[in-house]
This record gives sequence, C-alpha cells and structure tokens, in this order.
Amino acid sequence: MLEERETKEPAMNPFQKNESKETLFSPVSTEEVPPQPLSLPKKPPPKICGSNYPLSIAFIVVNEFCERFSYYGMKAVLTLYFLYFLHWNEDTSTSIYHAFSSLCYFTPILGAAIADSWLGKFKTIIYLSLVYVLGHVVKSLGALPILGGQMVHTVLSLVGLSLIALGTGGIKPCVAAFGGDQFEEKHAEERTRYFSVFYLSINAGSLISTFITPMLRGDVQCFGEDCYALAFGVPGLLMVIALVVFAMGSKIYRKPPPEGNIVSQVVKCIWFAISNRFNNRSGDIPKRQHWLDWAAEKYPKQLIMDVKALTRVLFLYIPLPMFWALLDQQGSRWTLQATRMNGNLGVFVLQPDQMQVLNPLLVLIFIPLFDLVIYQLVSKCGINFSSLRKMAVGMILASLAFAVAAAVELKINRMTPPQPGPQEIFLQVLNLADDEVKVTVLGDENNTLLEESLRSFQKMPHYAQLHLNTKSQDFHFYLTYHNLSVYTKHSVEEKNWYSLILREDGKNISSMMVKDEGNKTANGMTTVRFINTLHKEVNISLTTDIFLSVGEDYGVSAYITVQSGEYAAVHCRTEDKDFLLNMGLLDFGATYLFVITNNTNQDPQAWKMKDTPANKLSIAWQLPQYALVTAGEVMFSVTGLEFSYSQAPSSMKSVLQAAWLLTVAVGNIIVLVVAQFSGLVQWAEFILFSCLLLVVCLIFSIMGYYYVPIKPEDLQKPADKQILHTQGNVINLETKKTKL
Repeated sequence: MLEERETKEPAMNPFQKNESKETLFSPVSTEEVPPQPLSLPKKPPPKICGSNYPLSIAFIVVNEFCERFSYYGMKAVLTLYFLYFLHWNEDTSTSIYHAFSSLCYFTPILGAAIADSWLGKFKTIIYLSLVYVLGHVVKSLGALPILGGQMVHTVLSLVGLSLIALGTGGIKPCVAAFGGDQFEEKHAEERTRYFSVFYLSINAGSLISTFITPMLRGDVQCFGEDCYALAFGVPGLLMVIALVVFAMGSKIYRKPPPEGNIVSQVVKCIWFAISNRFNNRSGDIPKRQHWLDWAAEKYPKQLIMDVKALTRVLFLYIPLPMFWALLDQQGSRWTLQATRMNGNLGVFVLQPDQMQVLNPLLVLIFIPLFDLVIYQLVSKCGINFSSLRKMAVGMILASLAFAVAAAVELKINRMTPPQPGPQEIFLQVLNLADDEVKVTVLGDENNTLLEESLRSFQKMPHYAQLHLNTKSQDFHFYLTYHNLSVYTKHSVEEKNWYSLILREDGKNISSMMVKDEGNKTANGMTTVRFINTLHKEVNISLTTDIFLSVGEDYGVSAYITVQSGEYAAVHCRTEDKDFLLNMGLLDFGATYLFVITNNTNQDPQAWKMKDTPANKLSIAWQLPQYALVTAGEVMFSVTGLEFSYSQAPSSMKSVLQAAWLLTVAVGNIIVLVVAQFSGLVQWAEFILFSCLLLVVCLIFSIMGYYYVPIKPEDLQKPADKQILHTQGNVINLETKKTKL
C-alpha cells in the first residue's frame, strides 16, 4: 500500500499549480518531490532500543511466528490423521491434503480484496484470525474418538480445515505488508531487513512445530490411540496467542486506510482491453502497438503501462506450478514413504511426520550459505547467475530430489513383503496343539493347494500365496492329529492376509481363521496382538495409557499400535492373579503375535512370533532428497519473489503477490489430479513428476532467454507520476523523458 500511496503524492505538491513547461516535462527525482504520508502522526512511533525499527513490528513478528507454528504444526500430522484416524486410503489422503493446501493459497485473493477495498489490513487480520481459531477448535473436536462416529469426525474435520484455509489464506497477504506499513519511507533499508526477520520467523515457527506436534501425536495416548486431538489443539492454542499478541499492539500501529482493490482494477482493465479489441475487429480500424492499448478509452495510461509490466511477469509464471507440485509432497507422499522406513537413529527415534522438520531447518542453513558463499563464488568465476537462471537450477534440483525419492522407494519395495493381488490371499498356519498336526488345504475342485506338517507351537516359515476363483471363496481344510482326521471349512476374501490357528480341544483338534494385518502400520509404529490360551480373561497394560482385555480359551485381541522399544515387564492380571510378561524388543514397523500360555511351574508366559518384518531401511536415506528439494526451494522461491518484486510496478506489488500464491495453489491441484487418476505405483509416480518438471524447466529456460529484464528505475518514473496528475489537456502525452 505504501507504493500505491506514492503514486498520489505528487498531486499534493503545492508548487504544481504554477508549473512551467520546463518543470512539466523535465525528469523529476524523488529527492525533489519527497513522498508524504497520508496522515502524519502527532508524535514519532516508539522505536526498538533507540533504533529506526518501530516497536510495532515486534508484535507482528511474534504473531507470524505463532501463526506459522499453528499452521505447519497442524499440517505436519494431517496426512497420518487422514490415513490412520479417518481410515482413508493413501490416494484419498494425499488428494485431500493437497486440496486443503490449494485452498490455503486461493483464499489470499479474498483476503487482499477485503483488506484493500473494505476493512483495511488491521481489521482483516483480526477478524480472519478469529475464523482461524474457530477452525482449529472444530478440527480438534473432530479428532476426539468419543465424539460421534466416522461421519461426524469427517464432517468436523472438513469444516475445520475449510475455516483454517480461509483464516490462514486471508491473513497471508496482509501480515507482511502491514509490517512494511509501519516503516517510514526514509527507513527503507530497515524495512528490507525486517522482511528477512519476517521470513526467519516463518521458518522458525515451522521448524519447531514440525518437530513438536508429531511428538504430541505419537508419544501421548488419548483413549488408547495416538493423540491427534492434542496435536491439533496445541497449534490452535498458538493461534490464540498469535491473535492476542497482535491485538496488544493496536494502539501503536500505523493503520493506512483501504485504498481500493488494485486486483479488481487490473482484472477490469484486462477484460475491457480484450472485449474492446474483439468489438473493433474491422480492418478499417488502425492497429495498436500492444493489445492492452485497447483499454486507453476507459483507463489512464499509467495503469495500462503498469498492467503491461505486470503481464510480462505473469507470463513467466505459467510454468511455475509444477515446481510447487513437487515441493508440497514433502507432507504427503514423502511422509507416507517414511512410514515404511526405520526411524531409529540410535540417539533417538524419529517419527515419520517429523522428517518434515528437515525442510525449515535446511532453509535456515541454506539461505546464508547460498547468499554469502555459493553465489559469491559463482560471481567470482565470472558467471552471470541471473535470477531466472537460479530459478531454473532450482527446478533441476527439485527434479533430482524426486529421482532420488524414486530410488529410495524401489529400495523399500525390495525389502517389503509382497501384497496379495486380486483373487489372491496370503495364508499361514499356526499350531498351538501339544503335538504335530498335518494340514492339507483343498480348493473347490478338491485340488491340493497347500500341505504342511507343523510341530507343537510352530508356524509356517512364511505366508503361502493362494489363488481364488472369485473374490471370496471357501477353502476346505483336512487336519490330521494323532490318528484323528478332522474336516473343516473357512471362507476367505481376496487381497487379505489370514492365519489358520490350530488348537487342541480335549482329545480333538479344531481350527479358527483370523484376519491378519498384512500391511505396514499407517504411522510406522509397531503393531501387536494377543491370543490367550488360558481359561481366564487376561487384562494387559502395555503402557500407562494402553490397556486391552483378551478373552479366555483362545480369545484373540484386536491390533494395538505401540512405540518400538524394549518391553521386558508388561503388567498383566487375571481375576485372581497378577503376573509380568517379557515381550522383548519390539522393532520399528513390525507386526507381532503373542500367545499367552500357561506354565505349571511359573507364571504364564508369552510365545512371540513376528508376522510382518520390521522396517529395515533407515529413515536417514530420505536426507538427500530433502537436501536437494530444499536447495531447489531456496534458489527458486526466494529468488523468484525477489525477481518478481523488482520487475513489477510499485502499484502492482500486491497483485503479483496474489498471483505468486496462486501458482502454489495450482501446483497442489496438479498433485491432487495425479494422485486420483494416474494409477501408477509410487516410484513410477515420483519419476513422472521428476520428468514433468524437467520438461517445464526447459520451457521456462526458453521463456527466460527471451525475457528482457526491466531496470527498477524504469518501472515508474517520477515524471510519469507528475504527468498523470496534470489536467486533461496533457493527460494523453507519452509518458517518457522529454527534452525541450
């Protein structure tokens, strides 16, 4: 808004009424016509420690830190919340995640329009922050297991996310600009440094929150499950603090009044130019130098010139969404990849959603590294490393990051057991009888599908792959125990894992079929369940927050997720006895079955079996892809903002900011479409994105080669401003330096 105000100040010059022609057509420097604010404060605003930094920016920076903590903290656990709490599949979780991200970058247009044309920045931030807080409250309520069922949780979650998207997107274009409004024009250097501090506060909030909120989710148990309500509630509390801190500085803020919606003016100008050109297609009408010149009948020349400069930059924005499509998958596809990796780094255990902390951490390291070291070395080598070239290199680095992610995905797949496909099941047999049992599995046509002999308390070394004739089918089992043969039948459904449990029933043998958890856990944690062979119900306290009961006489418990680690003494009790179970080491990502058996000489014991192997590949293998994509972000995003700001007229800065955010929104829509309709396996999808970005980088490089950068002093000359504010007899003169 400061830039918009600048265009109006020459009209307030008291010497303008008696200008000579020499004064009118001579270039006028900014020193000759100093900018004057709309309203002069009665006394200078308070400063920070005697510096030229207004005290009000301290409230704004703290507000931004808390708001970014709130946003990124909530977003860090969002994908796992969809997958594990709402029980959506990976593609749906990824799509909703990116739909939410996209909405967060569409709503800034609404926020900018409200601030510029109606409420002003201060009131817009206050009111939309209240909406933001309400969204967090609704989102946290939707994560309470005791509040309704699946439908209630889904509705509350979507409503909460919609309110959060409106809040965070609405205040996004206002907070940074409102901080810039606090500086006087003579303190432009301090204002530049403020934006650096502002960007630092964003990454500091993101860094801390992406590390803490996954801990709140995984290390704290609510109602026997991961505590998503707490993981969403703490970011909501930080948003309340952000709102309170921002409101505390109300009396010392400089609050420029709304000056009109420049976004609306730009859209109307472009639309009028297009429609006017379409209505004057006759060959008798002389052509004009530029298509925007067709708006000259209605709009001032200065606005048309500014829109021309704006459209040149917007044209370069066309390929940019593909970069954001890759960058924003850190919170979705890369987090899902981390769930199938081993987070035990020796010193500490890293949760899958905590890997996102690498991005803001590396941003804080890479920005000074690139500015002070890499760019300086490149400059000394005599290489012209322009802004557009930096952005192209950033795209290449992001493309390489996804190639590395594809290689990691292939390595994970080689270590992961295969999954049953259509008309297919995986079956294992577990013998809990006191002697050897021979098992024969027959199909519908009495053909032998499987034949195994198992000793007492032995299971098959691995799952057997059995084919079905239809999606569901009955299998016939013949059990030979001592001299007794038993026939039984069990139904199975395709794409599932099953365990056939054999148990002794007096002198007879019987069996039961249970469905296993064949896939890895959604959050990368360890999964356990119990079979109780005792004649009494057993209550098990896995941790201080996790309790379960297992019925007597071969009761089978549900699956329970726990943190990996050593469980040497798990407290258990029956109606008349307390005892401890030694479960040993529970490895990261594995699935275990424990059979509680009676021991006549000692307390009951647990027989341990591993159904699904642990994650073998370390999560540290994701470090190269995070380093590459973050380096690409620093070269692309930071440089792109700087380039865009330098190439846009002062009155178009806010429009360009909204357009930049729109490219992020479109990038998330690209991910949404690919996730829903590509049908590719994950490594192939990573390769697809990598190749698409390389193609886009080539197109962007060609566009950048033909782009002629505008010098900042040519964007808006003081002489231009003065001509625009003269009377109608000179309003149509060309706005250029004219020598008498």
